[in-house]
Amino acid sequence: MKKAVFIILIFAVLFLLIIQSSGTLVESIYILDLMNSNLDEKALGVLFFFSPLLALPFLKKFHRQLTAILLSILIIARGLTPYLNTSNRLLASGIATGASFSLLFLLLHTRPQLERWGSGGLALAVALSTLLRSAGDGVEYSLTPAGGWVGWVLGILLGTLLILPEKRQPAKATISGKATAPILGIYLILTLVYFSISAPAVIARWTEGNYTLIVSAVSLLSLAWVWVVSYQPQLIQRISRSLLFTWNLLFTASLTATLLAHRVSFPKTLDSPAVVVGTPTWLQQIPLVFMLLLFPVLYLDLQFFIQRLQSSPAKHQGWATGMLLGTLMLVALVFVNIFTNVWGYIDPISPPFRNTFWLAYFILSGSISLLVWCSSGVKQPGEAQTSSALTWAVALGVIFLATVIFALPARRVQADETGRISLRLMTMNTQQSNGDDGEKSVDAQLALIRRVSPDILALQETDSTRISLNNNDYVRYFAEKLGYYSYYGPKTLTGTFGTAILSKYPLQNMRTVFIYSDKDETGVAEAEIEVDGFRFTIYCVHPDSSDPAMLAFAKTLVARAQDKPYVIAMGDYNLRDYEEAYQYIDRYLTNAWTSLYPNEIGADGVDMSGDDRIDHIFLSHNLNAVDPMYILPPESATDHPVHWTDVVWNKP
Repeated sequence: MKKAVFIILIFAVLFLLIIQSSGTLVESIYILDLMNSNLDEKALGVLFFFSPLLALPFLKKFHRQLTAILLSILIIARGLTPYLNTSNRLLASGIATGASFSLLFLLLHTRPQLERWGSGGLALAVALSTLLRSAGDGVEYSLTPAGGWVGWVLGILLGTLLILPEKRQPAKATISGKATAPILGIYLILTLVYFSISAPAVIARWTEGNYTLIVSAVSLLSLAWVWVVSYQPQLIQRISRSLLFTWNLLFTASLTATLLAHRVSFPKTLDSPAVVVGTPTWLQQIPLVFMLLLFPVLYLDLQFFIQRLQSSPAKHQGWATGMLLGTLMLVALVFVNIFTNVWGYIDPISPPFRNTFWLAYFILSGSISLLVWCSSGVKQPGEAQTSSALTWAVALGVIFLATVIFALPARRVQADETGRISLRLMTMNTQQSNGDDGEKSVDAQLALIRRVSPDILALQETDSTRISLNNNDYVRYFAEKLGYYSYYGPKTLTGTFGTAILSKYPLQNMRTVFIYSDKDETGVAEAEIEVDGFRFTIYCVHPDSSDPAMLAFAKTLVARAQDKPYVIAMGDYNLRDYEEAYQYIDRYLTNAWTSLYPNEIGADGVDMSGDDRIDHIFLSHNLNAVDPMYILPPESATDHPVHWTDVVWNKP
């Protein structure tokens, strides 16, 4: 293969490491700090994003030595990250983030004429990120201990490519300009890619869209861009700045429309009726289709900004200003995105961001469009590379096919329903798949679920497919590993805790019911199953509001359950048995635990009589609980007790 392929690979690996390290850094800060609903010194971990400014004075004069130092730091820090506890993972990922960003700007500062290959590298990085997340069933495979070897391979590959002999050529600047705007543009593009495009499960959870189709579209269009920049660069050269600006505007409009189409107008007062959101209509998905078709403009934008950067005078002042502004925008938008989810917890900062999930993405895409419009155009000749087209096509094709295969849904379990008179139910507050010690516990939770083997599983605090949890889709992970049918419930852009229903039986009539809240959006996942002719309505709940709002939740739940023949309502209710809202539910539905243990102490001596019993299973009166159990932390692999029971019913 020729030099062009090596340059694309260099940028692909480097951009991938930037995305992975940045995501892990934000995730680690969130787990240690924001998950506890407060801001303290751990939030200062975002300062790692500013560390590339320290390397700026040495970029040109000592670039060879700095390359070796940064590369060594990056390989070690990124390689160790998956094996560390959360505190050390924050440190390692922060160091890797600083080293990878510094290495990127070192390459842009010292190697001319990289604009086209840089855009091809970003496209390939997105395709590889999509592959790794599909291979991990919604979880980034290379950031797990089992897939940690991939990080070492990526680091070593990057090092090998960077030490290859370099044939230097003088830069061909066609205009003079400043570096601030193009560097800011590069930061905004990388931020938007990190927030969403590099993890297509994010888009699927925004829209309740088809995961396999969305993953396939992102992978295919990204790999197609790699092919175009390699073999058909003249197609790109025909795109004028005005056309590029128009393309950006259309992408901004479609992205914003996608988010607004799925935005929910929540109940405004205690007396407001619940808002029921069912399966999206085809009209709601039209903006999504356009957004997926238009997103490759981000790759062309990167090429445009790198051209602008490399035709600008290499003055540290412009570079420093651009890097500072870019980092400030990245960090600010990380918090804007997170505050839309935790708006009720960090006064007085977060409340204004309630139901504004679209805002960060509009600012990102709109700012990129504005920078394109305000920048002068640069044209440089495009030459197709001369390496084997067949070899490159086969390599890109293999990546696409592997991604699609991994993204296909797993085979679902075949539960026997003939003659059934019992079901096993289980509810788990997963704390975004972290244990009570603040460490990742997704595999321990999976092992516990397999041990209990519930027919119906209710999961709470599953809103992990967002940047605060590094875009990991743990609901998909559980569903694929278990072979269960699943319904996530409230889309991630609604800012709820996340309630999901998993089942061995096909789920029907899925919908989410939003109830008035004054602290955190209350979204109840609701679905039905049919077992041997009996229809069961399942609710997964997680309210957390003032006492009046909790009572409104209780009344809504009871009202929706009253006309259903068989009702199962599970979840983290945040209610104790002495609270009015609990007592209201208890008048109309049967609590599985107290129906057998009125003193709230189980047959095995587990004492659930205190304030810690807030995870409940409520049943309609024609269902009877058998041997209910609570599994306490740390055995529960989360910060809540895990509750499960068998239920039986009488056939007429």
